[in-house]
Amino acid sequence: MPACPAGVSVVLADDRLVRGLNVRHRGRNKATNVLTYEDPAPELVLALGVIRREAAAAGRRVAHHVAHLVVHGALHLLGYDHDHPGDARRMEMAESRLLHRIGVPNPWKPPLGKPAPGTKS
Repeated sequence: MPACPAGVSVVLADDRLVRGLNVRHRGRNKATNVLTYEDPAPELVLALGVIRREAAAAGRRVAHHVAHLVVHGALHLLGYDHDHPGDARRMEMAESRLLHRIGVPNPWKPPLGKPAPGTKS
């Protein structure tokens, strides 16, 4: 795996700011959990409200979800994507390996007593 660019900025923002950036740069009128920018300098912008809601819904710690999204964004900076099933699986595997190295549970496995992500109970 190539090294992530040095000096990546991580910005914790409110949902309103992230929604505005998402509209401006991606044409999507909603806040998203993380936006990744390469220019003019590598930057990850995290929507803290979205992250808190997602973590609560998944029964995960907010800190673990933030770590997951920082890893996710860093992988985007390295050229990973999840537009196609095979690419998504490779990215998920890389995320889980990196998160394991820093002691964060695999986000693709359900916490005890919870259904797996993307499934119904």
